[in-house]
Amino acid sequence: MKGFSILLFLSLFSIAANAQKYVLLSPDKKLSVEIESNRQGIKLKMTKGADPVLSLSDLGMISDQTKAEPLQVKKIKRNTVNEDIKPVVKEKSETYRNEYNELVLTFKSDQSLTFRLFNEGMAYRFSTSAKDSLTIMKETLSIQLNEGDSIRFQSEKSFNSAYEQPYEFKKLSELDPARLYNLPLLVEKQDGKFVMITESDLYNYPGLWMKSAGASQISATNPRYPKTLVTTKNRYASGQVGETYDYIARVAGKRNYPWRIFAVADQEDELISNNMVYLLASPTELRDVSWIKPGVVMFDWWGKNNIYGVDFKAGVNTETAKYFIDFCAENGFRYFLFDDGWSPKDDLLHPVAGLNMEEVTAYAKTKGVDVMVWVIWNTLRDQWQEAFDQFERWGIKGIKTDFMNRDDQQMVEFYEALAQKAAEKKMVVNFHGAYKPCGLSRKYPNVLTREALIEFEQSGVSNNDNPEHHNLLPYIRMFTGAMDYIPATMRNGNKNNFRHFWDYPMGWGTRAHAMALFIILNSPMTMLPGSPSDYYREKACTDFLARIPVEWDETKLLMGKISKYTVLARRSGSDWHIGAITNDDRRTLELSTDFLKPGKYQVEIIEDGINAGTAATDYKRSRHEINAGETLKLTLAAGGGWLARITPENK
Repeated sequence: MKGFSILLFLSLFSIAANAQKYVLLSPDKKLSVEIESNRQGIKLKMTKGADPVLSLSDLGMISDQTKAEPLQVKKIKRNTVNEDIKPVVKEKSETYRNEYNELVLTFKSDQSLTFRLFNEGMAYRFSTSAKDSLTIMKETLSIQLNEGDSIRFQSEKSFNSAYEQPYEFKKLSELDPARLYNLPLLVEKQDGKFVMITESDLYNYPGLWMKSAGASQISATNPRYPKTLVTTKNRYASGQVGETYDYIARVAGKRNYPWRIFAVADQEDELISNNMVYLLASPTELRDVSWIKPGVVMFDWWGKNNIYGVDFKAGVNTETAKYFIDFCAENGFRYFLFDDGWSPKDDLLHPVAGLNMEEVTAYAKTKGVDVMVWVIWNTLRDQWQEAFDQFERWGIKGIKTDFMNRDDQQMVEFYEALAQKAAEKKMVVNFHGAYKPCGLSRKYPNVLTREALIEFEQSGVSNNDNPEHHNLLPYIRMFTGAMDYIPATMRNGNKNNFRHFWDYPMGWGTRAHAMALFIILNSPMTMLPGSPSDYYREKACTDFLARIPVEWDETKLLMGKISKYTVLARRSGSDWHIGAITNDDRRTLELSTDFLKPGKYQVEIIEDGINAGTAATDYKRSRHEINAGETLKLTLAAGGGWLARITPENK
């Protein structure tokens, strides 16, 4: 019988090899991928249990050396990995579980294709081993879903994008074939499952986008390689793509390409706990990471104009900078950032009149505060070495770069060059006008955060930054990595009285809602939007915020429904911090504390006041004792929130 079993296995393997069909199971055996390579190309089907999830076809990479013949498998290799990874910066957790089964198909050409199947989803990537450099003409991929599936997405008319469009929600069949869809893209299937589509390990290659290809199909596309860049007197707009070549990338012949990720979640909490983007990224190349310090940032973009109760003229000047630095030092906030306006748009070497950068950075050093500067990317590009050397002489500890608004190969290369150069100078980085995170912060952990979302800034000009949007971000954009939302404004309005004020914006949502976002929307570099004067005035709220970490040992969604409400808990040491928000519907939630270890705890709460539904600044602060496992009642006003710090009694 044993010999018969071996013979049967070899026979089945021979049939599979001749047919070039392969099956890959997830470690928990709940996800299955069936891969087929035939004369029509490479395709696969992914199922969870007995339920189909999606199908992929036309997986391919066409270069100037690609021959007009089907790929033929020469060798297969299987591998299993089961390990814990400790991130340099604890964005979500002190450890990430890296567990997957892998299949590598090596073809008779110079290509190979690697599949990894995690319990949380599937990823694949191409590799090439050509002796000479390659020109990649295009990458092909078609994704087949069900016509009744829905999709949440951002769309654009062109690849020129700040990645700050509102999320739309449509049936797959309703997508506009003339639009482009940037990642991450979230599919909501008819059976309730979620499929997140994004990418990781993006280097020296253009970003991945999607477009509609029929009632139940979307397909991949990439921005082409720039031929000319537009130069204008407007530094904000200069450096965008004019003409392009007919290819997407020029690359070394031997290399790996980005991972294409298809994560699967039965419910919202599995979107929060998924770490595939980080796990699939290249490990850090930095030997010394001790200087990388996450922390809270005060910045002067709006705040410099809204200082009161002082005896100096506020603005971009030495006195205002010292005022910010004093506030940071008093509250334990690590960074002060000079935002737009500290220097001429085309010159990073000379601060504006009234600002003595040497005096400011020396003063900040005595206070234990690090200084950052904002730059327009193309000005930094033009003054690259001189600017970095000047920043180093001044003692600048971080850079916020802005207005890239592209993810073609040239721009992706700029991101890595900046991260690498900043690391050489021991500077942290914040990208604005940026594409979504694709794992760069693992390779260069000095990249602490980035934009690629509608954030608080847009409250000054539109209604797009609203409570429903806040309940989309944790499940879509946050999947890819840290996001610089800029939470916890002290100027709060509700649906009926929210107004746009560009120079002094308010946030849509109650005070407790705005503060809860500090916990919910993770970013190891969290920026506060108001002026120190506002936070001095609201000392009770400021004291609460000052004790919220920006790194975490554990993160879990306690309750949540995409677009409706979110209750998220994060642990730092033995303390738990919980943030809860709702959309513009009033809501009462019963929150069990059974996630706590047995024992007694002190709970400090900030919640909507009784009049928060009309006066959004109304909040109530309380302290009391609970036993682990007790149920807390959360009463949220429309656009409301709730946040708590839970500390063991014997701490």
